[in-house]
Amino acid sequence: EGRTAQDIEVAINTWCQKMPRNLFKSITFDCGKEFSNWQSMSNQNDLSVYFADPGTPSQRGLNEHSNGLLRKDGLPKGMDFNTVDQTFISSVAARRNHIPRKSLNYHTPLEVFLSYMGDKQLSSLF
Repeated sequence: EGRTAQDIEVAINTWCQKMPRNLFKSITFDCGKEFSNWQSMSNQNDLSVYFADPGTPSQRGLNEHSNGLLRKDGLPKGMDFNTVDQTFISSVAARRNHIPRKSLNYHTPLEVFLSYMGDKQLSSLF
């Protein structure tokens, strides 16, 4: 909901608790003050946390590529997300998660993600 460090920490911790412990080993943030509780998130979720240097989008290449694809789906740079409903955001995410990727041996991100999830973990997501 919010953009404070506490809001981000709660959201990330809640999300990580639903995921298999070994699914993610690290997370990379930009240098925003909303990530100032990084150490607590790292400790609670057993994640390495990295910060991209300011002004170096190349350090977050996959993120920047994904942003470009999202702009093609109707989410322009600088868009006010308060004007977009969750249904639209979910439809864009679903479309992106069903595209096979060479880096995933031509599987979709959704297929790869589900391959790491057990039935119990999947049922807790819904």
